Amino acid sequence: MSITKNLHRSRQRRTWRVRNQVRRFAGGRLRLSVFRSNKHISAQVIDDASGKTVASASSSEKELREQLKNGGNVEAATVVGKKLGERCVQQGITEVVFDRGQYKYHGRVAALADGAREAGLQF
Repeated sequence: MSITKNLHRSRQRRTWRVRNQVRRFAGGRLRLSVFRSNKHISAQVIDDASGKTVASASSSEKELREQLKNGGNVEAATVVGKKLGERCVQQGITEVVFDRGQYKYHGRVAALADGAREAGLQF
């Protein structure tokens, strides 16, 4: 088996492991899921009971793209987190569970979480 297949499998296993832990201890709360690429970062709040996305924000949105110089840095992640937090608070969502996926809670992922907390989300 090639090295890339092993890496893909281990990342996939890590993602499933984190997501299952989050779902197990969520207690009915919505899940804030993060996706990070080299150029952008995005996050969405998901209702696992119905399988629907309740709110989302991304550095690739036109509104945020005009505001940001670069979509793949800590500053952009903070802005995306604040925007997502504002959208959730407008809908009456204040408590979520943070799903970091396969990423370490560090750098852009942590900055997004801090931005969401600043906007009023609790997790």
